[in-house]
Amino acid sequence: MRFPGAATCAAFIGALALSASATSALAQKWDMPMAYPATNFHSENAKDFAACVKSATGGKIDIALHPGGSLFNGNDIKRAVQTGQAPIGERLISAHANENPLYGIDSVPFLATSFADSDRLWKAARGKLEAVLDKQNLVYVYAVPWPPQGLYFKKPIASVADMKGIKFRAYNAATARLAALTGMAPVQIEAAELSQALATGVAESFISSGSTGVDSKVWQQLTHFYDTQAWLPRNVVFANKDAWGKLDAATQSAIKGCGDKAAESGTKKSAELTAGYLKTLADNGMKVQPPSDALKAELAKIGQTMTEEWLKNAGADGKAIVDAFNAN
Repeated sequence: MRFPGAATCAAFIGALALSASATSALAQKWDMPMAYPATNFHSENAKDFAACVKSATGGKIDIALHPGGSLFNGNDIKRAVQTGQAPIGERLISAHANENPLYGIDSVPFLATSFADSDRLWKAARGKLEAVLDKQNLVYVYAVPWPPQGLYFKKPIASVADMKGIKFRAYNAATARLAALTGMAPVQIEAAELSQALATGVAESFISSGSTGVDSKVWQQLTHFYDTQAWLPRNVVFANKDAWGKLDAATQSAIKGCGDKAAESGTKKSAELTAGYLKTLADNGMKVQPPSDALKAELAKIGQTMTEEWLKNAGADGKAIVDAFNAN
């Protein structure tokens, strides 16, 4: 048997080293800040998305998740991605309705109150939202809705009058306006800070899905959940436009494909978990119930006011979205 000479072996080893170096140079680690805990279904869905991207791009893009506000606070995530501090991130998009009212389309009270209606509304709005994101140096990747929103309190609430003066956690313009119209006192608190805010009395009430209630174990401080099904806000995953532009078309297509899968699987999971979250709240001692007829009527009137205000602020684009939604 003849063995290769030293020169041949050295050349072979050198070729392997060059190949490994080239592969390493092609691979990119993308840090992905997220506001919600690793156990939240949005974060678990993003974990599957990241695995899909790594596989679909042949390892070119390796997304590292940073849930629970561990890399950037929730309120800072969008800015961090816009400015290139992170190449990709996830954010509750309605939290930025103060920048552009179109970001609040998914939080217009009682406009879309089911998963089917939420999907129809998002399809009507997506093109215009992508254009807004593009102007802010962002590329839309995917979005997933939360379960329908309900009201949490630490006492029975039979009417809007019972809410007066309660410290209410606000997370976007819609929730702050809801507080104002019901006589509650809004305090801005990110999801990662909610448990502490409730425990210390900084907040006494909030509106959110059963998912947030379970994540935060709100039964330790609160007693009542009213299933108002007010809206289904969405978390949106977006990429930095500059980082995106450096990718080849095949890699962009692979990431978009994984985003489409994540949107579908995340929405399905959100719907599946809805009833389970409410059961967990009840199993832990909370009184889970629909609002009284009187409260429902008062909230519907507030919703009408907020819809009219949103349409006025959103202008022609907002009207076009709502008209398209109502036409389908």
